Amino acid sequence: MPRRRLVPRPDRTSRQARRGSVDIGRVSPAVSVRRVGDDAPVEHNIHSYLANNLGREIVGGLYPPGSLLPAESEMLKRFSVSRTALRETYRVLAAKGMIESRSKVGTRVRAKSDWNMLDPEVLAWHMQTVPTEDLIADLYVLRQMIEPAAAELAAAGDPDQAVDRIAAAYADMERFKDGAGDLIAADLRFHLAILEATGNHFIGALGGLIHAALVCTFKLSWAGAARIQDDRLRQHGAIFEAIRDHAPARARARMNELLRDSINDVREFLRHRDEPDRGKPGKRAHIASPGEKRL
Repeated sequence: MPRRRLVPRPDRTSRQARRGSVDIGRVSPAVSVRRVGDDAPVEHNIHSYLANNLGREIVGGLYPPGSLLPAESEMLKRFSVSRTALRETYRVLAAKGMIESRSKVGTRVRAKSDWNMLDPEVLAWHMQTVPTEDLIADLYVLRQMIEPAAAELAAAGDPDQAVDRIAAAYADMERFKDGAGDLIAADLRFHLAILEATGNHFIGALGGLIHAALVCTFKLSWAGAARIQDDRLRQHGAIFEAIRDHAPARARARMNELLRDSINDVREFLRHRDEPDRGKPGKRAHIASPGEKRL
C-alpha cells in the first residue's frame, strides 16, 4: 500500500488572510492597534484600545453618569470586535469604578464619585479631554493635605540618608531647566524622596498612589512657570535646605509656598490656553497626557 504524502497544514493566520478578514477581537496582545485619528496613540492591544476610547468618551461627557451605554450589538458593530474583547473592556472600566453591568438592564455609567480618580488611566483621560481648573484645584488640595506635613516630618526625623536622594533630584532639576533633560521626572523624584524621608511607611506609599496626580500637576505648573523657572527652582532648593538643616517648621512653610505659587502657575497656563478660543464654543486646546507622544 503506497504511503500517503503528508501536506503541511496551513496555519490559522494564512487561512484568515486568504479569507480577507481577521477577527480583531482575537488579535494577539503583542499586535499594535492604531486608533483612528490625526494624532492617535498606538495601543498595546485591543483591550487598551477600546478602554481608552470608551474611557475618554465617558470622561468627555458623551456618555454622562447615569446613562446607559449603547447596546452590545451596536458596540460590536461600531468597533468590529468580538464579544469577548468588548466584555473584557467593560471589566477593565468596571474595575475603575466607571461602569456597572446588570442583566436585562445593560451597562450604565456610574456617578463620578465612584470613579477611581487616582487610577493613572482615569486621570490621563481627564487630562486628555482638556483639564479644568476645578480638576487641577482638587489635585492641589490633595497635595496640600500631604506634602507640607511630609516635609515637616522629613526635617524632624533623621533624613541623612534621604538628603542625598533629595539633593540629587534637585541637582537634576537645575541641570534640566533649559530642556537638557526630563525636568518633570526630576521634580517627581524630588517630591517622592521627601515622602520617603518621613520614615512613615504609609506616607511613603502615598507616592505610588498619587504618582499620576503629581506628574499631571507638574506638567501644567512648569508650563505656566515658563518665564519664572528660576523662582520655582529656588523654592525647591529652600525646601531641600530646610530638610537638610532639620528645620521642620521652615520645611512646612516652604512647601506651602511652593504649592501656592504652583497652582497659580497652572491657572496662568489654563488662562492663556483658553484665550485664543474664547467665544468659540466647542473648540478647546488639546493637552497631552504625561508620557503621551504625538505621532
